[in-house]
Amino acid sequence: MTAWIDAFLPTFGLIALGSILRARVLTDAAVWRGLETLTFWVLLPALLAHSISRVELSTLPLASLGTVLWLTLLLATASAIGISRLFGHDRAAMTSIVQGGIRFNTYTALGISAGLYGEEGLALGGVVGGLVVTGAQTILAVVFVVSDGRRVSPLRILVQVVSNPLLLGCLVGFAFAAAGGMPPGIGPLARSLGQASLALGLLCVGAGLSLASLREAPATQVAITVQKLVAVPAVTLALAWAFGLEGQAASVAVLVMAMPTATTAYVMARALGGDARLMAATITLQHLAALVTLPAWAALLR
Repeated sequence: MTAWIDAFLPTFGLIALGSILRARVLTDAAVWRGLETLTFWVLLPALLAHSISRVELSTLPLASLGTVLWLTLLLATASAIGISRLFGHDRAAMTSIVQGGIRFNTYTALGISAGLYGEEGLALGGVVGGLVVTGAQTILAVVFVVSDGRRVSPLRILVQVVSNPLLLGCLVGFAFAAAGGMPPGIGPLARSLGQASLALGLLCVGAGLSLASLREAPATQVAITVQKLVAVPAVTLALAWAFGLEGQAASVAVLVMAMPTATTAYVMARALGGDARLMAATITLQHLAALVTLPAWAALLR
């Protein structure tokens, strides 16, 4: 029981504290935008690079992990598009529904993985996160281009994917892992930067939640939330069994895929012409529902 409290209370406690600070103390939106930018572009990539660099890649079932995660992402994308069509949404809303159906909150994923499985869980969460980020960003690049009626350009998709700072952090981590770890000085620097990322990131998650947004297309919100928090991890678990993925690698893969969607999905929706209001509503509902579903998945995996 103590391990569960240590895993979930700090994560959701920081999210709740972020919401309180945004409402009562740090009410200036510019403050939170600055923290989000710092965390997304510097601190979290440093954490991913450092944690992955310490992994023995030869001991990981990377082929099985990649197959399970990317197949799940493709199935989830098809399902999200089906939900969009079922409820008669336009192309802008469709992109937000797809984001809600396949993206995950990296801060929450790494916080809970570390809380449940320690340093090994944090490192494995970074590897799984890197594989999911690669697949999800590639899919979303195609979805946003197609939704605008433009011709799909492989070069443009490649540029959009590799410019993601989280993916770059993962790639740096994989490179250092293959080389035997980070060199002296660089490793401690990356570790120090990374230690600040989870707390600040989770505070920003809480600050970005909006209960008022829950009135936006409630049936669609519920449908995509059930898909993301229940169906997607269930499919991940089934595919892990089918492809022989087991142990801690399977558990962390399912937990990462069971996470609510990324809060940065709102920024992407606003910047690329998605439905930002529906995106904000989906983010909020999924994080509230995850209070129940994440402990349930962790219990099942144990």
